[in-house]
Amino acid sequence: MSIGDRGSGAAKARIETVVMDMAGTTVVDGGIVEEAFTRAWDRLQSAQGPRRREEAIAWVRQTMGQSKIAVFRHLLPEESAAQALNAAFEAAYDELVAEGRSAAIPGAADVIRALRADGRRVVLTTGFARPTAEAIIASLGWEDLPDLVLTPSDAGRGRPAPDLNLVALIRTEASGVDAIAVVGDTESDARSGVAAGAGLVVGVLTGDRDREALLAAGADEVIDSVAALPALLERLGR
Repeated sequence: MSIGDRGSGAAKARIETVVMDMAGTTVVDGGIVEEAFTRAWDRLQSAQGPRRREEAIAWVRQTMGQSKIAVFRHLLPEESAAQALNAAFEAAYDELVAEGRSAAIPGAADVIRALRADGRRVVLTTGFARPTAEAIIASLGWEDLPDLVLTPSDAGRGRPAPDLNLVALIRTEASGVDAIAVVGDTESDARSGVAAGAGLVVGVLTGDRDREALLAAGADEVIDSVAALPALLERLGR
């Protein structure tokens, strides 16, 4: 683990609200996002050819963690086409969830319970649309596990904008941004935490980003898995 310089020397508030990403952080990704996108693209945009297909898949990999509709608007500037791709992606993701492809990161549920038992609020956030987020939560039996689940439609903008984290602050009535920890597996997660002024930004290595990339994006600490978060908070006295 390696702590960054952001906010060094400042008073360290107790973490009251922990904002956690879903896919790759608390929920196993296992390539399911890319597979759902590929299914959707092949159903709607196959006429664009293999080169454009590979470029589109590469863009989805590069922007992992961001609002999916924003990602699709970049690929397809015409709004109706972007919305159609988003709907096809949601349908494909739901198919994969129904096939049993959704699973929790080992220890994630126990961590959420432990954080809440310690008097902290836990908010799960995602770049997925609300129906997809709810399908994932239902498949895991997590309906009553976190305090809140937030999607870009709840906040205005998805990551890397700070909106999801700031809505989490407001909805959980945290005392200030320095009392929020933002936890995620992508650069977008880290950047959104920094943009929100979060008191602690934590990267996890259960996605496909490495330690150096997460630190470069602004993470204060990088841990192997969200399962190590309670120990990290204890070590930092947060």
